[in-house]
Amino acid sequence: MAAGLPGPRSERWKYTSLRALSARGFVAPAATRVDAGALAAIAAPRLVFVNGVFDASLSALDALPAGVELRPMSQALAGDDPRAVAVFGRLFDEADALFAKFNAALALEGVSLRVAEGVRAEVPLNLVFVGAPGAADAAAHLRHLVELRAGAAATVVEHHLGTGAHRHLANHVVHVHLARDARLVHARVQAEDAGASLFARTDAVLAAGAEYRRADLELGAALSRHELNVDLQGSGATLLAGGVLLADGRRHLDTRLGIRHQARDTRCELPWRGLADQRGRAVFHGGIEIQAGADGSDANLSNKNLLLSDAAEIDSQPVLVIHADEVKAAHGATVGRLDETALFYLRSRGIPQALARALLVQAFLREPLSVLGDAELAKSLGERITARLNAQDIP
Repeated sequence: MAAGLPGPRSERWKYTSLRALSARGFVAPAATRVDAGALAAIAAPRLVFVNGVFDASLSALDALPAGVELRPMSQALAGDDPRAVAVFGRLFDEADALFAKFNAALALEGVSLRVAEGVRAEVPLNLVFVGAPGAADAAAHLRHLVELRAGAAATVVEHHLGTGAHRHLANHVVHVHLARDARLVHARVQAEDAGASLFARTDAVLAAGAEYRRADLELGAALSRHELNVDLQGSGATLLAGGVLLADGRRHLDTRLGIRHQARDTRCELPWRGLADQRGRAVFHGGIEIQAGADGSDANLSNKNLLLSDAAEIDSQPVLVIHADEVKAAHGATVGRLDETALFYLRSRGIPQALARALLVQAFLREPLSVLGDAELAKSLGERITARLNAQDIP
C-alpha cells in the first residue's frame, strides 16, 4: 500500500482516475442519526448500517425465517465464529487490489448471513447501507459474508442509498459461498448521493449444481466501481448476472467482471447495459476464462451501450479466454445511439418523440433484469430505473 493508489499504468485502472480521490482526507465513521421514514419502503427483515456503523434502531430482524441467521459481523467476531474469523483473515495478493487491501486492514464491521442446509427463505433479506451527511468526510470499510448451505435458497437485496448531500467513501468486500445445489437471487441497487465514492468487490464461489442469479443497478454516486469475481468450481454450476450503468452528469461508473469456469458443464449468462449522457462516463470490463478441464461450458456475455451525448464516454472491453475443448462461448460489445427505426415505428403510432425515446431507453435498460427469474423483484428494480430516468429527465 506504500505505492499509493493505482494509476493509469495499471491495466485494471487505466480508465478510472483516482487522482482527485488521492488528494482528499477522510475520518473514521461515527454513529449518525437518520430519519426512519427514509427507510419506510424497505421491508423487514433488514439490517441497516449508517455511514458504516450498525444501527439497531433502524434494523428489523424479528421476521427472520427459521434457519436464517442474519447479524452484524461484529457480533459474529465477538463470539469467535470461525467462519467470520476466516473471512476477516483473508488477504489479497493482487498488486492493484488496493481497496481490497484497505478493507482487509481496516474493516471492523459488516454483514454475516447464513442459510442452513435445505432452508428456503421465502421473503427477501434486505441489507441497507445509508450514506448520511456528517461533520466531515468519512471512509467506511465493511466486510460481508453470504453463505448458503447445501440445497438452501434465498433472495438478498443490497440497498446503497444517500439521505442527504455528502462526500463519504464506502469500501465493501462481499464473500458469497454457495454449497451444492444452493440457489441465491442477489440484487444490488447503488443509488448513493451524487457526491459519494463507492468501491465494492464481490467474490463468489459456486459448488456443483449451485445457481447464482444477480442484478446490479449503478444509478448514483460521483465515482463507483464494482468488481464481480465468480468461480464456477463445481460441475453444473450456473451464473446469470446482469447489470445497468447509468452515467449522467459527471458521474463515473466502472464495472469489472472476472468469471472463471473451473468445472465441466458450467454456464454463465451476462447481459450488461450502459447509458452515458452529459459528461458521464461508463467503463465495463467483461472477463471470462474457461479453464482446462471445464469441457461443456457455456458462456455468453453481451455489453450494449447507449451514448446520448457527444461529451459522454463509454469504454467497453469484452475478454474471452478458452483453455478447454467442446465449449460454447460468445461475447460482444456495442456502443451506439437509439435505434432510429424503432423510434420511427413508435412515432408512426402517434407516440410523441420524447415519450418514444423514453420508452426505448427504459426497455433497453430493463432487459438485464430478466436474469433474476423473479418477476416481482424485476418489476421493483425496473421502477427504480424509471424513477431515476424521470428524475434527471433522461433522455
